[in-house]
Amino acid sequence: MDYDQDPGGRVESQADGDPRPSEPGGEDAFARGATVEGEAGDATAATEGASEGAATEAALNEHRDKYLRLAAEYENYRKRAMRERQDAGTRAQGELVRQLIDALDDLARFAHIDPASTDPATLTQGVDLVERKLLKALGGAGLEIISPLDQTFDPKLHEAVATERALSPEDDHLVARVYQPGYVFNGQLLRPARVVVKQWNG
Repeated sequence: MDYDQDPGGRVESQADGDPRPSEPGGEDAFARGATVEGEAGDATAATEGASEGAATEAALNEHRDKYLRLAAEYENYRKRAMRERQDAGTRAQGELVRQLIDALDDLARFAHIDPASTDPATLTQGVDLVERKLLKALGGAGLEIISPLDQTFDPKLHEAVATERALSPEDDHLVARVYQPGYVFNGQLLRPARVVVKQWNG
């Protein structure tokens, strides 16, 4: 027990642990100051967190808008490219038909000739003329005829429908006859040539 003596000579006692009035700058004042500072810090952190959240949401909205614009632009580009391909195909087909018109006109004239009053040789010449015109027009458009007589058999371009005996080893795998010519259009095989192939049996 501590004893304090006041100016009048009286001795007063104060047990350990008894509360005393707080003095300025004491422990209670420090605790109150720390609490105020902590509350201020929490408020600042909350404000900063709200600002960061708003900035993140704004950035997200901006990226979403950019994505939607890019998606719309790509869809427009895809549709435009599809239309252009279709238009190009239509123009190419129209150009091919235009090249065939003259041959079709000739064919129509010969198709309506009276055979009783027409020389057969004239009909033959007319058909030959139409064939040449058709082949010229189609050749200008990119058509190639495959007629591989006496050439080496090529399974990529030819189809063997039969074989016949070769008279010498040098004739082995040569085309003996062409049943039907083949056709290639701008590098694309439309129909292989159907052929008879020589085969050497020794």
